[in-house]
Amino acid sequence: MSQIIKVSDQAAIKIKEIMENAKDDSVGLRVSVKSGGCAGMSYVLEYSKEPNLNDEIIEEKGVKIFVDSAAVMYLLGTEMDYKKEEFSSSFVFNNPNETERCGCGESFKID
Repeated sequence: MSQIIKVSDQAAIKIKEIMENAKDDSVGLRVSVKSGGCAGMSYVLEYSKEPNLNDEIIEEKGVKIFVDSAAVMYLLGTEMDYKKEEFSSSFVFNNPNETERCGCGESFKID
């Protein structure tokens, strides 16, 4: 089975920076999806103090990512990247399963 999420070099650098500045005893970043947004679903990132029982754990490039088991089918083959532009910066998910993405880039749809 291939890895659920791949982490770009830029994303790994930013995750390490975020984790170094975390104020609590977080050990990794949790990735999940929730219903909402213009296109129907959106990505959720949050600190994680420990993996949930059914999380998929990705350890790559010195970072630890916990993928919510309910999100696995939506995220298979996704690359997590980090883009920094002149006026904004954010994590970007290059998800081959998306069939539609809203204009603002905050939500997506999978048929």
